[in-house]
Amino acid sequence: MTKDLSRASEFKTQPIYGKIWSSLKRFPGVLAKGANKPPATSGPAAAALISGGIGCFTMMVAHHLSDTSKQREKILKDLGGWIPGSHNPSKLWGNIGSYAGKETMLLIGWLVSWVILYFLWKDKQIKSKTIFFWIFFLFVAATAMSWHPLFPYLPLH
Repeated sequence: MTKDLSRASEFKTQPIYGKIWSSLKRFPGVLAKGANKPPATSGPAAAALISGGIGCFTMMVAHHLSDTSKQREKILKDLGGWIPGSHNPSKLWGNIGSYAGKETMLLIGWLVSWVILYFLWKDKQIKSKTIFFWIFFLFVAATAMSWHPLFPYLPLH
């Protein structure tokens, strides 16, 4: 009780940035309490996290495949036609071309893999090592594929 009163009077005398910092320091404590009913399995969370990596990896594979063929680039450009700005006739505003299809491939890879992995793992306990490995592998692979000095030497055609 005495400690709470001294904290309250100390809080009133602090400058505004001190009050903000004191509030921020208490924020993780709220998170540490956790849920009243924690989830029993980690499968749905693993499906959500790993599917993001699969989506990024899918986009980079689509990017490299479109770079090796004009026909595949046209297919991707048509696939992304639903995205605003993908087919803009104005030369001033330009268009994003086949990048819209690559983004569409990211969405398809992410959502389809999320649904599949969710139904496969909804009642399973997935080890955190497994989740971390696949997230790390997929995001590093997607990042390496976007690194231009590396991929001219590893063509996909």
